[in-house]
Amino acid sequence: MELIDLSIIIIYVVLTLFIGIWVSKKASKGLDSYFLGGNNIKWYYLGLSNGSGMFDVSGTAWMVGILFLYGAKSFMFMWLWPVWNQIFVMMFLAVWIRRSNIMTGSEWILTRFGDGRAGRASHFIIAVFAIISTVGFIAYFFEGAGKFMTIILPWDLSWFVGETLLLSSEQSYALIIIVLTTIYTIKGGMFSVVATEVLQYLIMVIAGLLVAGYTFINVAEVDINAVLSPEWRSIFFNNELGPHWSDKFQAFNDLIDSEGYKMFGAFIGMTLFKGFFASVAGPVPGFDFQRILSTRTVKESAYMSGFTGLVLYIPRYLLIAGIVVIALVTLVPEMSTNPGLNGGDLEVILPKVINNHIPVGVKGLLLAGLLAAFMSTFSAFVNSGPAYIVNDIYKKYFKPEASNKHYIKASHIASFAVVGLGVCMGFFADSINSLTLWITSALYGGYVAANFLKWIWWRFNGWGYFWGMVAGLVVASLQYFLDQNKGNFTEDTFLYEVSHVHAIYLFPIIFGVSLLGSYLGTYLSKPTDTEVLKSFYKEVKPWGWWKPIYTQLKQEDSSFEKNNDFWMDMLNCAIGIIWQSSMILLPIYLLIRDYPKMLVSLVVFLITSIILKYTWLNRVQKIPN
Repeated sequence: MELIDLSIIIIYVVLTLFIGIWVSKKASKGLDSYFLGGNNIKWYYLGLSNGSGMFDVSGTAWMVGILFLYGAKSFMFMWLWPVWNQIFVMMFLAVWIRRSNIMTGSEWILTRFGDGRAGRASHFIIAVFAIISTVGFIAYFFEGAGKFMTIILPWDLSWFVGETLLLSSEQSYALIIIVLTTIYTIKGGMFSVVATEVLQYLIMVIAGLLVAGYTFINVAEVDINAVLSPEWRSIFFNNELGPHWSDKFQAFNDLIDSEGYKMFGAFIGMTLFKGFFASVAGPVPGFDFQRILSTRTVKESAYMSGFTGLVLYIPRYLLIAGIVVIALVTLVPEMSTNPGLNGGDLEVILPKVINNHIPVGVKGLLLAGLLAAFMSTFSAFVNSGPAYIVNDIYKKYFKPEASNKHYIKASHIASFAVVGLGVCMGFFADSINSLTLWITSALYGGYVAANFLKWIWWRFNGWGYFWGMVAGLVVASLQYFLDQNKGNFTEDTFLYEVSHVHAIYLFPIIFGVSLLGSYLGTYLSKPTDTEVLKSFYKEVKPWGWWKPIYTQLKQEDSSFEKNNDFWMDMLNCAIGIIWQSSMILLPIYLLIRDYPKMLVSLVVFLITSIILKYTWLNRVQKIPN
């Protein structure tokens, strides 16, 4: 680490802390101000903040690894999350969510199921889910940041008591970053988070442009072509993946065969199946949900969600593709002869390239950018998670009448507690990949069915929601437990076979069990009060099976019209997924010098943008404020 690089990082950290603490005085007016910015923050700042929050170090390291190994097809791997849930939010869900005028995702549930026992049960389970997922994501960031910083920075920060290791260097680095980020996040709430994330986004964009520019100038096209195969460059696939690497790099083909994605057609089919239901279910109660609720108007919630995708993918993939191209021409010979090559090795490609192949000055800005990526995502979760503890549990059930100062102090304590639990969980995480699987399969798998039904079916009630969530979370957590202990089962037994099935292929079972819990919970209990359903449907106006409620509202007000936009929304989502994918592929093809495919990606991006201007943007502009 040269002095100029270290100076850039220190200046960035000091500037971030200064801005975060400087704007914190705005957060002292109450919970609404603390967690939502008082609904006074402009939509484009929230969009930049939201995009910055999604630009995390752990996810970037994982994306570098899968792009390196699988090539252009790797953008489809992100459908595991699924990344295009942001498209569904942009097209219609942001408008549905923002119309509720509440503070958190679990408080929103009460507008759907009422404030009786069933409504409170559903409210409680989603608040618990939000807290658990926040803790899980903090552990995910803890693992990724520690691994990243240890390889980059030269100092060994291991702590020993005698000969016993108390803290590894990875854990020490992660703790330092987390403490610094927690200070301004807790102090200033949403105002500090958004202000610092806008700064962090600008730094990340500059870093991405510098890395892409350096790669384009210093890596020769002939060196890239010597490594890449036509299959690596192609986004098309058959039912089974073919060799992506030449024979002299056979170790990488062997790794692809061992990772569980060989039957790529089935894998993509399952990600599409999961992705549709997970996307219609809506964003999990976290920072994305919080940004939607923070917008000033319903119309601006849609603008913010669309702007998030527009500002995120091209800068992020300029950085990712630049790192991968450098790795392809510098690390491939070393890694392809490594007999111990495994998926974990791919997680360190990002820091290895930065450490050994990025020039002075650019390295400092890039490290500041990646540090910004970590801090922005982490601060977003630290701001959103405690809102559920304070607003949805503490205020509602224990201290309904207290001063704003008291609730903000409670928010500070809740934030420290959430961070502490996440860090503790991070100490026991095996790898970024294991945490990714837990979040995407167990947590998200248990969330989908109940949250899909809440939008589209009038008869679905609070107990159905509660038992659907519980059933999904239990069976998904069981699947994760089996996956983590698969080495302990005897071969050819049922548990051994189930534990070795990839998580994505078990999603239909998780989804089915959760649907069964939702169905039984609904039909073994009373329907939600009609007045609650009428109020919700009139306010939010979702499409789906709402005929009995619509009929009553129509009788009361002959001018009331139902939502007939299902097919238009689905068409826009399909176009939006292609639009989003083109923004990922465009920088990849640019930096591997595949100009024909780059031009195709650019044309697709422009055409889909023009279409969405007429099919989406013009419709949003007609929404009343």
